[in-house]
Amino acid sequence: MVPSKSEEETQDVQRPAGQSEMASKPPVPALRPVAPEPAGKSRIWLWGALVLLGLGLLGGISSSLWLGGTLPVVVEIAQNAPVTRVLAVNGRIAAVHSVDVSAVVSGTVVSLPVAEGERVEANQILAQVDAAEQNAIVRQAMAALDAALVARQKATEDYDRSLSLGSNVSQTALEADAFAKQSAEQEVARLTAMLDQARIALDNYTIRAPVAGTVLELEVETGQAISPSTNLLTLADLSDLEVEADVDESYATQIIVGQKAVLQLAGQTETHEGHVSFVSNRVDEATGGLAVKLRFDTPVAAPVGLTVTTNIIVEDRDVALTVPRTALVNGNEVFVVVDGLAELRPVTVMDWPAARLIATEGLAEGDIVIVDAVGITDGQEVEAEIP
Repeated sequence: MVPSKSEEETQDVQRPAGQSEMASKPPVPALRPVAPEPAGKSRIWLWGALVLLGLGLLGGISSSLWLGGTLPVVVEIAQNAPVTRVLAVNGRIAAVHSVDVSAVVSGTVVSLPVAEGERVEANQILAQVDAAEQNAIVRQAMAALDAALVARQKATEDYDRSLSLGSNVSQTALEADAFAKQSAEQEVARLTAMLDQARIALDNYTIRAPVAGTVLELEVETGQAISPSTNLLTLADLSDLEVEADVDESYATQIIVGQKAVLQLAGQTETHEGHVSFVSNRVDEATGGLAVKLRFDTPVAAPVGLTVTTNIIVEDRDVALTVPRTALVNGNEVFVVVDGLAELRPVTVMDWPAARLIATEGLAEGDIVIVDAVGITDGQEVEAEIP
């Protein structure tokens, strides 16, 4: 149906002002090609990829050149010099003369007149054990002895009277009085010995110092029950000290009496000279340690049990070649620099717990030894650097 003119005029009236007839027609859908990017942008990406590729190739080439190039290494020149072989161990201060004091009787401690750290003299009272029962035994022995003495006196008087009567007394009566006197004397001797024994036993209840010294440790208290197996205290002579230590069995055959030592007490910077005074003939199977003792050349004052750093001088050599332990490869080889190349060379060293080891074979004076052999291969080109 064709619209009438009036309808067309009506539609014209409803159009917005300024809108043309072409704009009022509905849009026609169409497939349009995407506009191409500028040629310069794609070239930038291409050049960037080429630059990255070039940098990667350059890095690889540089890395390969570096790996295959000269490697700087720290070296030292082997030289003959005096060498001291030292074994370092830790020990502790001990008293040369010390004694554990115990009682020979059982009972209750009623008195402790000494304290730890106190200096005591020989025969000084250290402790008192309750001796009431033993005192009673002593009194009984004394009473029995007194009665025996009276009986002996009477027997003696009877015998003397019989002798004075002479023939007026029968031989039988005289012999009876003599026997009575002899029996009385034997009883007095027996009871005297019993009294002495009771008094000796009474003395055992008083604990006295067997030697002069210092009370290191007091292990009982007043009122405590003790027996002969109870250790009461420890006495020590602190004027004569030594160092007790253990040496690993690997070096047991190289430690002998008389070797010099350098001793340093814990907490001190100065050192003291000493020597090995005792070497045990038995290695402890449980610990693998060999017991040794060292004496100070001059007396020192220190508490018992203090840690002492001990350097035992096992050997002094006037001339020897040494290498750092870090230079060893496989335990018996080192790298030396020969004509700019690392050369692996077998050596013989004295294995010892030290940072430097004595080389007995394989090295000569003047050899350039690489100090740290980590990451080095035989024949590698190196550049020696002496620190």
